[in-house]
Amino acid sequence: MDLSNLSLAQLRQLQADISKQMKTREQAELTSAREQILAIAQSIGVSVKDLVGTGIRAKTGTVAVRYRNPNNASQQWTGRGRQPNWVKEWAAAGKSMDLLKV
Repeated sequence: MDLSNLSLAQLRQLQADISKQMKTREQAELTSAREQILAIAQSIGVSVKDLVGTGIRAKTGTVAVRYRNPNNASQQWTGRGRQPNWVKEWAAAGKSMDLLKV
């Protein structure tokens, strides 16, 4: 296909058509893959849940709060992840994190 002879509008329409076709084919391939996985699992007598569940770590629960804002008890932090703004402000003021421990 020679694209150099197409107008800008035609190229945009072609791009939209390609995008639509790609989505359609991706869905078709995913459906086919799911059907194949189901067939394999059924052929060996294993449920898909058991097959997929292997190696996936289950959540064990919530993490205990380790720090609490003394000015606002509703603001808590487990010590994991990004520091909340109130913790950053506390540290920037040169105050000890030990004073925030629960």
